[in-house]
Amino acid sequence: MTDPLSGWQPAPAGFKHVVSVSLGNSKRNAREEINVLGQPFILERLGTDGDSALAARLFRELDGRVDAFGLGGADLYVIAGRRRYTFGNVRKLVANAKLTPVLDGSGLKNTLEREAVAQLDPLLNWRTQRVLMVSAVDRFGMAEALAEHGADVVYGDLIFGLNVDRPIRNIGTLRRVARLALPVITTLPQDWFYPTGEKQEQSVEGKGTRYYSWADVLAGDTHYVKRYAPRDLRGKTVLTQTITEADRTWMQEHGVARLITTTPRMGKRNFATNVLEAFFVALSGKREALSEQEYLDYIRQVGFKPEINEL
Repeated sequence: MTDPLSGWQPAPAGFKHVVSVSLGNSKRNAREEINVLGQPFILERLGTDGDSALAARLFRELDGRVDAFGLGGADLYVIAGRRRYTFGNVRKLVANAKLTPVLDGSGLKNTLEREAVAQLDPLLNWRTQRVLMVSAVDRFGMAEALAEHGADVVYGDLIFGLNVDRPIRNIGTLRRVARLALPVITTLPQDWFYPTGEKQEQSVEGKGTRYYSWADVLAGDTHYVKRYAPRDLRGKTVLTQTITEADRTWMQEHGVARLITTTPRMGKRNFATNVLEAFFVALSGKREALSEQEYLDYIRQVGFKPEINEL
């Protein structure tokens, strides 16, 4: 792949610059200029196609040159049941960032996505919906909010993450599984569980197809939803976050009826939560993650609401 820093340009004077260093596919790279609350921003994504050594170099070479880093294609932390678990190999990956804060989206997921589920209740009436969350432990806020609003949920973490055909049907069981499994799972390389690089473009059809067929709503990470999806998704609603034009086309081709993203489009795309968490930290002027209340205050201040697309 081409060196992501070849021809790279810092943000103009007066702009704040957020760069997401992602282990994901470089085909999804983007650079957008936006203005929020009078502050101009450059939001940028640099994918490394699963090359962790390259990602580590980007953190080192851009450290101190941008206002905040996002970490894409991996989680540094997983927050489940009010406990925070750290992936050891990912912590080493971001260790080269000494000056610029690194945000992986976990803090924002726990607030923004809870808020989005509540905002969508008048439209979807969660008590009438059957929801498949392909992976829940990386979006525990959404998982808990769906349960609180009465949705009939299958949490697919064992099915799709550990290849064990055991659906988790209630939030209490998910909390217990998370408490038992996450201390062990976070000692292993995260790409054992989450697709990076070219794997993000590969489909594993047939695994869990009956759960997709059962569900009215498919919720969670875009790559996970796409990776295990059958070809026929007619009538389904997808609730997710990171969407490119290619993703929209994929969903239309598979018959998805409604696409909902937990935040609106910024420029030409919906950025991942790691980018948005880094954006809020840069907007605040702080050099560290914000509190849950601070994230909520900014979400409401800038007017972030779910974007609904009837396909």
